[in-house]
Amino acid sequence: MTIISERRPRLHLDAPSRALQYLPVTAFVLDAAVITGSAILAAMGREGLHIFETPADVSTSLWMVGPLIVLGWIASIALVGGYAKSVFDAGPDEYKRVVRASFIAAGLIGVGCFMAKYQLSRGFFLLIFTIGLPALVLSRFIVRRAVHAARRRGALLHRVVIAGSSGHIDEIVHVLRRESWLGYHVIGALTPAHEVASETGAGIPVLGNCDDATSVVLTTEADIVFFASGALTSSRQLRRIAWDLEGKDVQVVVAPSVSDVSGERLRMRPVGGLPLVHIDSPRATDAARWGKRLFDLAGSAALIAALSPVFVMAALSIKLHDRGPVMFRQSRVGKGGERFSCLKFRSMVTDAEAQLARLAADGGADSVLFKMREDPRVTRPGRWLRRLSIDELPQLLNVFRGEMSLVGPRPPLPSEVAKYDGDTGRRLHVRPGITGLWQVSGRSDLSWDETVRLDLYYVDNWSMLQDLSILAKTTGAVFRSRGAY
Repeated sequence: MTIISERRPRLHLDAPSRALQYLPVTAFVLDAAVITGSAILAAMGREGLHIFETPADVSTSLWMVGPLIVLGWIASIALVGGYAKSVFDAGPDEYKRVVRASFIAAGLIGVGCFMAKYQLSRGFFLLIFTIGLPALVLSRFIVRRAVHAARRRGALLHRVVIAGSSGHIDEIVHVLRRESWLGYHVIGALTPAHEVASETGAGIPVLGNCDDATSVVLTTEADIVFFASGALTSSRQLRRIAWDLEGKDVQVVVAPSVSDVSGERLRMRPVGGLPLVHIDSPRATDAARWGKRLFDLAGSAALIAALSPVFVMAALSIKLHDRGPVMFRQSRVGKGGERFSCLKFRSMVTDAEAQLARLAADGGADSVLFKMREDPRVTRPGRWLRRLSIDELPQLLNVFRGEMSLVGPRPPLPSEVAKYDGDTGRRLHVRPGITGLWQVSGRSDLSWDETVRLDLYYVDNWSMLQDLSILAKTTGAVFRSRGAY
């Protein structure tokens, strides 16, 4: 089979895969250290902080009850599945389990002390959980970021085999390659018997047909097997494969034909033994309601006031450079296809629009979106204004006026809208934003198709929590200057 010729990359990937087994142990050791440190800090705080009426010596309590608190807290985390291998990759489940276990531990300790009539210092009890809970979540976050960084460098990878039709395999491969931080390294594919090919369109070697799933997974020492559409002829087949892989430390994943749908819109509801996936309606309407508008109004007003010195500095640098206008006004298309005048600090020469056709003809244009990495029209102050996205700050006035939002799709030009196909037009169902998923995912380094995909994902899966997350990530994206030119 093709897999025999793949021995060399296997040698590189086996060690990182085995290293994944130590993630639960690493989390356990860190949790124990964090909880122990929190107990010590709580004891010191109870004795030294002036927020309490009288100082108290809790050293006796620390030595007597401290080990029980540490063990009970860790046991609570273990009981709710906080050390299960499946929680360390992605999603909020890991943090939810740590928080839930912490509340369980606090409740059990409180009830236990009451039943045993043990006089545990209330200040110590309050401090240990006030310090320990955020510290536990932070330590888990740091470990996750370190794992994601290692995966982007090609370490700590899962070995994955995907079974299904070639088209569905390629869709999954595209997502896994794009989200490299997930650590899924696809080593091969299994296709239905009627599909005969040596590799898929995405360049994944075909190791056999879907009926060979168990033998291929064991031969290639895969960690995960994905079953996509077209892989199985019946539910009985999947059940048998799961039985065959029982005890083999191989994770079986069923990938339904659903993409670009957030977890908040998905609900699993087993009915009569059928695991039915319910998909809630898209949320474009929610993204246009008064709650988001009120947030935009208050946020833009606060940012305009706070950044007024930056406005003045940028305006002076532009004016002193070539005595031209400070502001650049450009017609953009907003919610519902309505045009508005989008404000920016001028970062180009005064005849930039006149030079656009010539530059586009020279080969700097995408199919719809025009961007150049070394645009000769950009002025000297314009370079640092763009690098830090200061040129876009006047759009806060557009937000205040209700033409834009703090977070949303990129505001398109009328010429871009004229080239939209049917699906792309959904970007216009909400107000365009100063920042968005496109901003925190690469900015101008993204292709047009990738920009559209992110915008449509935002429109269909909007939530206020996602807006807050994007705003938090925007600061890092701006200072890293990734894709800004």
